Amino acid sequence: MLELAGIIILGILAQWVAWKLKIPAILPLILIGLLVGPIAAEFLSEDGTKWIEPKWNGEKGLFPGESLYYFVSLAISIILFEGGLTLKRSEIKTVGPVITKLITLGSAITFFGAGIVAHLVFGLSWELSFLFSGLIIVTGPTVITPILRNIPLKKDISTVLKWEGILIDPIGALVAVLVFEFISVEGDSGFTKTALIEFGKIILFGTTFGFTFAHALAFAINKKFIPHYLLNVVSLSAVLLVFVQSEIFAHESGLLAVVVMGMVLGNGKLENIKELLYFKESLSILLISILFILLAANINMEDLMLLYSWKTAVLFIVVVFVIRPIGVFLSTARSKLNINEKLFISWVGPRGIVAAGIASLFGSKLVKQGVEGAEYITPLVFMIVLGTVLLNATTARLFAKIVGVFLTKSDGILIVGASKVSRLLGHYLETNERHVVLIDSNKSNIAKAKELGLEAINTDIYSTMLTDNIELNDVGYVMAMTGNSAINEYAINKFSKQFGENGSFRLVTREEMLDDNNNPKEGLFSNTDDYATLTEVTRKYPSIQEIDINDKEHYKGLIDITNKDKDIIPLFIKKEDGEFHIISSHNMEIDEIGQDWKLVYLGKPFDVENTETT
Repeated sequence: MLELAGIIILGILAQWVAWKLKIPAILPLILIGLLVGPIAAEFLSEDGTKWIEPKWNGEKGLFPGESLYYFVSLAISIILFEGGLTLKRSEIKTVGPVITKLITLGSAITFFGAGIVAHLVFGLSWELSFLFSGLIIVTGPTVITPILRNIPLKKDISTVLKWEGILIDPIGALVAVLVFEFISVEGDSGFTKTALIEFGKIILFGTTFGFTFAHALAFAINKKFIPHYLLNVVSLSAVLLVFVQSEIFAHESGLLAVVVMGMVLGNGKLENIKELLYFKESLSILLISILFILLAANINMEDLMLLYSWKTAVLFIVVVFVIRPIGVFLSTARSKLNINEKLFISWVGPRGIVAAGIASLFGSKLVKQGVEGAEYITPLVFMIVLGTVLLNATTARLFAKIVGVFLTKSDGILIVGASKVSRLLGHYLETNERHVVLIDSNKSNIAKAKELGLEAINTDIYSTMLTDNIELNDVGYVMAMTGNSAINEYAINKFSKQFGENGSFRLVTREEMLDDNNNPKEGLFSNTDDYATLTEVTRKYPSIQEIDINDKEHYKGLIDITNKDKDIIPLFIKKEDGEFHIISSHNMEIDEIGQDWKLVYLGKPFDVENTETT
């Protein structure tokens, strides 16, 4: 009882430390696992026992026999399902081919490259060398996501790394399983045919079970067949059912099935998707905390001493600084990513829970079978996991600045409220190459925004969902444009620090609009136009117009016209380089006017002849 409680308490403590230090939680989790496991047995315990003893394939311990493997497998399935829920098709419009090549060509390069190096450096058999390389193909969302949350990057870079981390997990597991089966049958000549058949079964049953059960669960939820209080636990049981059933039909197809299931649900029209995400995220954090401590504690000191050699450093350097960049650069050839973006993606490739979990399983099984050199598998993979996490957690932010992919100025725009006015503004800004995200609790408004091709999130401002969204790292402006003044004020107070580094604005209220002496500094557009007038003008003239600004006096004249004509509302100053300046109701003046600058406005077109004489 004490050990089980201790794992949970230490795991959550490690998660808090990771949050405080802004590092991936896997780092303190593995260190704690090593401390209470092999280090405690060697230096801290009088009788040489571990403080926490998982005992894989042993008769004693928390998980005797194969029970630890079963627990690890089920836990990983839940973690990958939660990751699949976050994958949105709309994110990969420009980087889809890059992601496809990374998880195919990039995986092949890692597999063959790392296998050859492991054979040459450590002298492992070809079979064990390629088992090692198959295990380190994966990167993993458990370590990628915390790193990306703390670094403001271009959306394309964060999207590539996030999708690669989630999709490559089942691929790496599949490759490792095929190599393990080859070792187990001792290179039977019929293995190639058997492997191809098994590969086909894994793909077939994994995708079929994931796709079918996802639609069945979505149908049951949307038709209210499941009571609200059972929604999360029924969904959890459905994930476990899909994983187990898929495993029964094709061994090691379960991971693929749950990723497919998560992707289908995440991209479908599923009600209560937010509640499902919150529950699965909390559960994933708990499972990750338990898993990493257990797996690290399961290692023995004699396994760690195998790494005390220059060969370990050579293997790590080649895998991280040679093979990973080669895979990334070949996979991103002819893409829109520039060389600095490719360098950063090459640098960030930390391994996660899937590599550690399957390595512990296969390593222990092969040692038990008496395979020569099998004792190297688990510690070598853990070395890659711990080394890459430590490297990326401590240097990713600095390296992003060095190669110039760190966003020093975030120019994305978060619009709170997805009404017709907001959708009109969002569409205009998107067509002018600005990243725009709309949020609204109204599902109809969100659906209409998505029909326009806009990035829209169905949530409310009281949710914590946005603060952890890595896709909003490039957002630097907040525009609160709902019809509720209290919500608008709350939105800019809550989001101004994280998303409003360049400015947070809200629509003026009716009271402020009628009081010339009460014009707030954060007022948006005009002190004579609130949500109601914006909505009315949009109804009459649903278009965004532009007009050239000749000089400062001309601009003042245009603003005077907008003050008098209720059907014209000024919005932005558009500069010659495409940069936008949001007009504030508090200060509608501007210090200087550059060449080819334009006034962007909502409403009826200006009478050009009258404006020229203004």
